[in-house]
Amino acid sequence: MRFMTPSRAAIAACALPFAALAEPVTYQLDPDHTYPSFEADHFAGASIWRGKFNKTRGTVVLDATAGTGTVDVTIDMASVNTGNAGLDDHLRGDKFFDVQRFPTATYKGSKVVFKDGKPVEVDGTFTLHGVSHPLKLELLSFKCYQNPIAQKEVCGTEATATFDRDAYGVGFGKEYGFFMKTTLHIQAEGIRQ
Repeated sequence: MRFMTPSRAAIAACALPFAALAEPVTYQLDPDHTYPSFEADHFAGASIWRGKFNKTRGTVVLDATAGTGTVDVTIDMASVNTGNAGLDDHLRGDKFFDVQRFPTATYKGSKVVFKDGKPVEVDGTFTLHGVSHPLKLELLSFKCYQNPIAQKEVCGTEATATFDRDAYGVGFGKEYGFFMKTTLHIQAEGIRQ
């Protein structure tokens, strides 16, 4: 039987965390800290309406050493919340999200781009209203920390993207001159599994 000397034990103990970093790590999105939000035009520049979705689930897999990762997110479209109950009902209806036919929207990120050891953008496919198009998310911030309450590592980000909602078949208001550009702001935190 071979025993480790104190110096070998110290080297092995220090190497363990780095070995773990070399493997992909899965983070489960925390539904209490993940809210995709949107901004959309009202009457061609009269104002900008904002809302968010209260129910989101998904996973993010990151391999910082390899500089790779994936994102898999599902949004409950019926959970839309603009602060205006009448507008929320309108958005759930068949002229907008049509949640009876399309209850979820999804984002499948197939390529995570890293810079200086942190993810800075995600290339993926956004599916809304049954229509899929490529969509790039820009990560404005990214931070991992040891959450003292959850007693686990948590990583968080603020991400953004823009898209033409008419391209997804959600063109209501276009006939009144509404601009179709929609901006996403996504606050998300994931708990290491």
